[in-house]
Amino acid sequence: MRRTTHHTTLAVAALTLLLAGCGTQAGSGEGDGDTVSPSPSTSTSPSPGCTSVPELDADDSGRTVCLAAGDTIRVGLDGTKSRPWKSVTAEGGVLEPTNSGIVLLPGDASSAFKAVSAGTARLSSSRPLCATETGKVSCKGIQEWSVTVVVK
Repeated sequence: MRRTTHHTTLAVAALTLLLAGCGTQAGSGEGDGDTVSPSPSTSTSPSPGCTSVPELDADDSGRTVCLAAGDTIRVGLDGTKSRPWKSVTAEGGVLEPTNSGIVLLPGDASSAFKAVSAGTARLSSSRPLCATETGKVSCKGIQEWSVTVVVK
């Protein structure tokens, strides 16, 4: 039997990997260099120490994010059934909850907030640090998540 190599499949795989790198930029010496080019926005440029991102996840805890009034920010925290995230809350009065879509996986927290006035807000959530299944070893630790949002 003759062995065949699927050159087309290899070429498609290589092209996919090449295209997956589009839209990213190398680090600018600030932060960790794992940034993605932001979508075009009509917002004003962020203040020093303040980034502008349309979506937040668990890795963004501790960050400060800037928005313009009228902008929307989404939060997607991936949890598990045994370590679920609590609903994301907003303190400060400058953000209003808006439709974030449907959460399909148990333990996830999905939220969206619209910036309604200038000021500072704090988004926060938490989840158990260890699995909380009945009859299994667990702990009482809590993983905290929070982001400061500055609305200009």
